[in-house]
Amino acid sequence: MQPDSTSFTLYGWLVCLWIVLTPFQYGYHISALNQIQAALTCNDEPPAFESIPSCIQMSDVTFSLVTSVFTIGGLAGSSIANLITDARGRKGALRVCAILMTLGAALMGVSGSVLLLMVGRFLLGAGSGIGICVGPIFIAEIAPARIRGALGILTQVGVVLGIMTTQIIGMQFATRSQWRYVLFVSAALGVAQFLLSSVITESPAWLAARGRLEEKKAVVQRIWGIKEPASAIEPLLEEGLEPERPEASNENVTIPQLFGPREYKKPLAIVCFAMLAQQISGVNAVLYYSNEILSKSLPGLGPYLSLGITIVNVIMTFPAIILVERMGRKPLLTLSAVGSISSLFLLGYGLNSGSVTLSSITIVSFIIWIRTASVRDDFRSLAAKGK
Repeated sequence: MQPDSTSFTLYGWLVCLWIVLTPFQYGYHISALNQIQAALTCNDEPPAFESIPSCIQMSDVTFSLVTSVFTIGGLAGSSIANLITDARGRKGALRVCAILMTLGAALMGVSGSVLLLMVGRFLLGAGSGIGICVGPIFIAEIAPARIRGALGILTQVGVVLGIMTTQIIGMQFATRSQWRYVLFVSAALGVAQFLLSSVITESPAWLAARGRLEEKKAVVQRIWGIKEPASAIEPLLEEGLEPERPEASNENVTIPQLFGPREYKKPLAIVCFAMLAQQISGVNAVLYYSNEILSKSLPGLGPYLSLGITIVNVIMTFPAIILVERMGRKPLLTLSAVGSISSLFLLGYGLNSGSVTLSSITIVSFIIWIRTASVRDDFRSLAAKGK
């Protein structure tokens, strides 16, 4: 008896929403400093002497360093995500993520120096690195087979909603006296996620792998409404795989094994190239610094255009879901790459020539094309399975 869409209970949906808080926080902090940069940094104006200053004096280079520490923390967090999830479970790993998010956001919110900002930003990155690795696995393991693909996009939706939300909140609190509230909102979300974890179940696949079968049965009944799950139920297995090897999805591959057998080389190359292309596309520069960049070309309109970009970012997440089934993953990725490159060339020309209209249109079109490639996450998962 394989669980289907009708067997997913209300509690199962609540667990999904709890998990999605993690990618939401990740997206929130991708762009958290974008709208509040002018209020956060004093630039050439020295801050007033206060125990907690209204702004922190730093140059554009220093601000860029503070922003980029987030990615260093993400690298550190993702490097140990598997160790934490193996030891503490999926829920336990996301609890650790919530703690790091709370500490990092709170520390940045009360900081009065660049050093404390960087430490807080690093903790946020570490929490995001753990969460973005564990969250999609957790969702896949609790999702019924018939809607697993649809639920898989929840991670991406959470990220883009987080980016848009921080832009909206940032517009309200982008002042010297209120910019810290943007960070306190995230800290409050982290506390809420940690407290709610007491009523969240663990992944049935993780429980089964540890031999905790009675707990697994109780969990399966709560999230799928199934009293007698078949012994072959394994949420990570694709339909059609041999039921006699349910443990295959729980096998861990070590780093030496990853670079050893030939069977791993092609999937590894595809995964690495897809991830590299995403990072060097330039999308992070738009999400991190769009407000500062556009304010120079469009004084007074930069914050609104930045918000518009994030709204487009959310909207364009959904067409990719429809197009991927009609066009296929590879053609869609190719089309996205061509469109993104063309938009970047035109954007560079527009910024250099001072063409406000061209710059505005092409930066939005770039986001549209790059979001069309959100299918790359699905493409990476298939490559990891050697398909």
